[in-house]
Amino acid sequence: MSSKAKRVLPTRPEPPSVEQILADVRGTHPADPVFLLPAEPRRDHGPSPGSPGPTRQEAAAEERERLYRQSRSYVEMNQRLQESRERLRERCEELRRAGAALERGISEMRQKAF
Repeated sequence: MSSKAKRVLPTRPEPPSVEQILADVRGTHPADPVFLLPAEPRRDHGPSPGSPGPTRQEAAAEERERLYRQSRSYVEMNQRLQESRERLRERCEELRRAGAALERGISEMRQKAF
């Protein structure tokens, strides 16, 4: 049988005082990511009840932005596909060369065997 020794955990440090927190906040750089507001997520659920919907101009601007992002995504994907196609073409050529060398090696071995 084994007996386990009871582990003693270290005590937690005291939380910082308000003055320490304020000093830390005042000493930060304005561009600190903690204090920057993230971009609000898009809400495509339509206007909430009782609130006016987007104006025609806003809706058109949102549609243009959506189409721009979609086009940009398409172009990026197309570039990645072209790069992948080129890598596959190079690997295919390497495999063809390796296959031809293998065939030559097999042919030479057959000639030596007979």
